[in-house]
Amino acid sequence: MTQKTALVISAHSADFVWRCGGAIALHQQKGYDVTVVCLSYGERGESAKLWKQEGMTLDKVKIARRKEAENAARALDVHDIQFFDLGDYPLELDREAKYRLVDLIRKVQPGFMLSHSHYDPYNTDHMYATRIALEARMIAQAWGHEPGQKVLGAPQLYLFEPHQTEQMGWKPDVFLDITPVWDRKRAAIECMEGQHHLWDYYTNVAENRGNHFRRNSGGQAGGRDCRYAEGFQSVFPRTVDEL
Repeated sequence: MTQKTALVISAHSADFVWRCGGAIALHQQKGYDVTVVCLSYGERGESAKLWKQEGMTLDKVKIARRKEAENAARALDVHDIQFFDLGDYPLELDREAKYRLVDLIRKVQPGFMLSHSHYDPYNTDHMYATRIALEARMIAQAWGHEPGQKVLGAPQLYLFEPHQTEQMGWKPDVFLDITPVWDRKRAAIECMEGQHHLWDYYTNVAENRGNHFRRNSGGQAGGRDCRYAEGFQSVFPRTVDEL
């Protein structure tokens, strides 16, 4: 029986925690091997609290951010976390880095992938990461790229929720109940000590999406109970035999 897998492409080393930590923990619990790749540490643009400390350097920030992400990954029971250390603000991938991501995608052979919203004017690293995710997915499907390697099938790419949803044109079409693993996600959130201001914010987001899950599962006319949920927007059509 083929091992079930999933891949998260995170622009910075904390993004996977806020935006899909519940999905990671839940699918690990369901027997998936979930791999997370952090394209950068977010060392320049998402580490203000660290930079306010006296004597801080770029290397020290990277070390701190990596430690936080590794602790969060353990809390979520992540199968594998990889750090590409490509820099942020701006995040940029050359051809070699793109092929490195393609190699990882082919190695993991994900049943589904997760990354950022298509549009994010507040943080262009985020939408760039998704552009790269789509490009790498395409290359990984090409029989002429590194012939002999196992090519990728057609995994769904789910876009996780951005920070200021209304400004991003992000529209969820999937709500995932993460109540059974909420304690794991909250523990992972609390590993991100450099961004303490987001702890309660993303707790509130999960509670609000739990409300949306209840409403869309039937509401007061027999809907399923759900305290915490995550929302996702699917990029590609889903192929089904029944609704």
